[in-house]
Amino acid sequence: MSGGPRLLTVSNFFDSHRGGLEIVAGRLARELAGRGFDVTWLASNATAAPADARLTAVAIGAWNVAERRLGVPWPVLSPAAVARIWREVRAADAVLLHDALYMSSVVTFLAAKAHRKPLTIIQHIGQIPYRSAVLRGIMALANRLVAAPLLSGADQVVFISQFVREFFSHLKFRSPPRLVFNGVDTEVFRLAAPEEKVAARSRFELQGPVALFVGRFVEKKGVDVLRLAAAARPDATFAFAGWGVLDPASWGLPNVRVFSDLAGPSLAELYRASDVFVLPSQGEGFPLVVQEALACGLPVVCGAESTGADAEAARLLCGVASEAIDRDAVAAEVVRAMDALLADERPGDAAMRADFVRRRYAWSAAADRYAEIICGLMGREASVATPVLA
Repeated sequence: MSGGPRLLTVSNFFDSHRGGLEIVAGRLARELAGRGFDVTWLASNATAAPADARLTAVAIGAWNVAERRLGVPWPVLSPAAVARIWREVRAADAVLLHDALYMSSVVTFLAAKAHRKPLTIIQHIGQIPYRSAVLRGIMALANRLVAAPLLSGADQVVFISQFVREFFSHLKFRSPPRLVFNGVDTEVFRLAAPEEKVAARSRFELQGPVALFVGRFVEKKGVDVLRLAAAARPDATFAFAGWGVLDPASWGLPNVRVFSDLAGPSLAELYRASDVFVLPSQGEGFPLVVQEALACGLPVVCGAESTGADAEAARLLCGVASEAIDRDAVAAEVVRAMDALLADERPGDAAMRADFVRRRYAWSAAADRYAEIICGLMGREASVATPVLA
């Protein structure tokens, strides 16, 4: 460990869970460790903890039944886990919490207040418009009773998109909230040379136009819409990278391919093998996979709210009304958007998207801002070292 300020970062899962939030949490933890922080990353033991000499990983006991059965990532902590969070917060100089909505968030918040530790909350999501009225009601109630008090009481709140910042704009904050977009690893997620694309398509055995989805196979990601879209376009291949309760492999569609074990470089290769990225999700801020797709040069079809995540990126995204009740109509809109983007693609468009991501979403700049925020809350001058990661 570095011997620098002791930073505790808390998320629901480790990055082995492969969701965008925890991938961001892991990358940011490593970036801050490279800037002199002594980082401890605490998350549930639902998936494996990282073995990384740059940080200390603490896996706490939790029951992840809600995600396994409903696709809702809401682990329930064991009593021992609650006690461990309390001890880790007490030992830290500062706390960095990813999202305010979860059981681990509440315990971390209370412990930070009890031990008077400076607390920064990174808020990734707002309201998720589930089709189920029960789930919508639970989400709205949780935002009002859990997320709102935590965000109002944190020393600093950071939003990762303009969309989420606007959703919570009615709250009173202890200090003005900051907007810091997630970074993208542009050495891994990058534009393909023509021969690389050919090789990648051969490796994954992909033919024809390829529409790629990356994420958990759950309702809020629009997987039900893509089932209808794939059925309507048998001449296109729909590639799904991820896992979840709505398994596309069970649909019996010959033009659907599922890849469940890709991450990092192997996932980037699948991006480069594809022609268009599709994510008709709902209630998200700025999904990391959208940024990764742009970094690989792909045109993007996404939920309409994601086009408002970053005004500078809006021109590169094609939004669809993914929250509409008529799922057949949403699927038809997705197919029309895919076809239009592919027909309008011009030489140089892919390179333009990749260059935009390199300039706009550099991890080094994002991590520098977090280091400044955390050090400012501790009353220390930020001393930013050369990052250990590109």
